[in-house]
Amino acid sequence: MTLLFLGIGSILVVFIIFVIVGIKIENDKGEKDVIRNVYTYLVLFATLMMTIGGSVGAFMAVADIINPAPYHQNFEEFKRFGEAKPNTGSEAANEEANLSEEELQEQYEAMVAREKERQVTRAKNSLIKSFGWIVIPLPVFIYFQRRLVTQKTE
Repeated sequence: MTLLFLGIGSILVVFIIFVIVGIKIENDKGEKDVIRNVYTYLVLFATLMMTIGGSVGAFMAVADIINPAPYHQNFEEFKRFGEAKPNTGSEAANEEANLSEEELQEQYEAMVAREKERQVTRAKNSLIKSFGWIVIPLPVFIYFQRRLVTQKTE
């Protein structure tokens, strides 16, 4: 979200700078050419920033897929908080609350595996979204870049 606001602010600043510089430098070419050039450079800048942001997001998502963050709760904390179950009064609930060390260890390892799988799934989802930030603006950038080259050769 902060990246979005930073990008919008940057685009506005660049737009204002391009308008001021463009009007001073190309005053003899006419206002229509200045506005066209400012628009072209603004679109190029915005799409380039979106593509770079998507690339950074994709790199971070791949890093999270390869090496997900470790689970933050150790076995001792799990054992302490896992044993604190509400007492319902029934013998079955009391027997379930008194799990052996091995059973608690198995539950803990299963929980850690689920958490790791959940993080990898989130990273894959983030990777797909990041590819959207690359694939969507890239053709627009290429189109305007080619258009700019043809304008300069004319």
